[in-house]
Amino acid sequence: MDQLAALNAFVATVESGGFSQAARRLGVSKSLLSRQVAHLEAELGVRLLQRTTRRLSPTEAGELYFQRAQRILLDLEEAASEVGQLQTAPRGKLRVSAPMSFGVLHLTPALPSFLAACPELELELSLSDRFVDLIEEGVDVAVRIGRLSDSSLIARHVAPIRRAVCASPAYLARCGTPTVPNDLGAHACLSHIGMGPAEWRFAIGGKLETVRVQSRLSAGNGEALRILALAGLGLVYLPTFFVGDDLRSGALVSVLEDYVPQDSALYGVYPHSRHLSAKVRAFLDFLGKTFGPEPPWDG
Repeated sequence: MDQLAALNAFVATVESGGFSQAARRLGVSKSLLSRQVAHLEAELGVRLLQRTTRRLSPTEAGELYFQRAQRILLDLEEAASEVGQLQTAPRGKLRVSAPMSFGVLHLTPALPSFLAACPELELELSLSDRFVDLIEEGVDVAVRIGRLSDSSLIARHVAPIRRAVCASPAYLARCGTPTVPNDLGAHACLSHIGMGPAEWRFAIGGKLETVRVQSRLSAGNGEALRILALAGLGLVYLPTFFVGDDLRSGALVSVLEDYVPQDSALYGVYPHSRHLSAKVRAFLDFLGKTFGPEPPWDG
């Protein structure tokens, strides 16, 4: 029996949760898929799948085999792309990871034009603020914001990410305008949950220093903090891709501009060990044209 076909059958069955769904996905009969998986189990001498109430799921051995098999098939797909001279025509599945808020506010609205330019591309977009291991999770390219430290990734600089401390005019009229970072101790500040202590980073006397702030209210999402700032509940420290329109319209007012360090950036990153395929190159080029070198939210 074709070992590669059996491997593909097993991976598709695990990903789909059953033989019927996997058979439809691969365009083969359910009985053929079942025989191919049974052949693998006989060769390995272990049970790979078990039936739960409504779906098939891998056993412990099956999960281990699935992770390796999936990686092999992904590598073969990449190799086929090179052999098929896909360096000139992006096609196949592109797996992209991006931060939640940036993905919703800016990346997703721009994707229709990217997909229109790459009609043979299938895009899988994952939005999450957790750290994503590109190699472990089979991600082709990720959008990342901040200072990069992972040397196993190749990074392409896309655009600067500027930040601002700002508040509504009503809040500043009521509570006054801070003129130096140490003034923040007398103000209500809106902080991000999960970003460590309520400390904000400033450039003071040529050095980067942190200032502990009074966090009257915190939230786990930058867009939520923006809405709270617009409501006059306090000062917020956010990237301008959240508040750029508000600063231009006057709905929010920037303060402490001379003290806010502008040392962050937007990057497109991909694994060092993987060849730069046409689909990854196309996505990186799209990021550069759409968001760089000067991002539209700072215009």
